[in-house]
Amino acid sequence: MDPSATENRPETCSMLGLDCGTCIHKAASSVASICGGLEPQGIRQVFLQLYASPGCRPMAQAFELAYQEHATPLSISALASAAAA
Repeated sequence: MDPSATENRPETCSMLGLDCGTCIHKAASSVASICGGLEPQGIRQVFLQLYASPGCRPMAQAFELAYQEHATPLSISALASAAAA
């Protein structure tokens, strides 16, 4: 398997016809739907795990903003209700 096909690097993404903004936005939306309610440090940590390439780092703030736009944090009462069900 070609390692560049699985790496999240700007060069790889552009070869596939993806732009950074769209990629970051979709990834942040997916992460928010799976684990909403992350603190900023947690969001940054997820970003760095997904986008380890130094070329992607300038998009960290865009990822955080997109995450916050899509995240729907669960309140404690909603968690308690779900646990009781």
